Amino acid sequence: MDISEYIRDIVDFPKPGVVFKDITPLLSSHEASRVCLEQLVSLVNNQEIDKVVGIESRGFLFGMMLAQELNAGFVPLRKPGKLPFDTYKEPYSLEYGMDVLEMHEDAIKRGDRVLIHDDVLATGGTAKAACNLVERAGGIVVQCNFIMQIDFLRGEDKLYKYDLASVLSY
Repeated sequence: MDISEYIRDIVDFPKPGVVFKDITPLLSSHEASRVCLEQLVSLVNNQEIDKVVGIESRGFLFGMMLAQELNAGFVPLRKPGKLPFDTYKEPYSLEYGMDVLEMHEDAIKRGDRVLIHDDVLATGGTAKAACNLVERAGGIVVQCNFIMQIDFLRGEDKLYKYDLASVLSY
């Protein structure tokens, strides 16, 4: 099955000039979602993972399923003010502005082996912020894993010191 058939392009969203990659059709197909999850798990190559970090909000969807498949805990990274406990904060830039990610300070323990998951690697700002949060807490980033990577935006340049893997590349 070619899961790229389940990714819809939305032109000029969230602002003119951006082509948003919509995974809603992928999520609405049980079979396509299962194939995508299997492909994401295979990218990990049997590495030991203690925690899967999912980036708000679409990284939560497959991130939680990855955690279950890998027998790992799940850690949500959220936008400011959404987590109820003490947090680490990390600002970052993205292709259409600035934002901040937060993570509970006790979510990652020193030495935890962490898989960072999001749906799309674009400019790399969000994923780099996630790596910074994990490392600040003492975790080891084993891999950054994505459903898709937008090659021309060169997000991998910000993540050169990490193992990157994606199911699809555009």
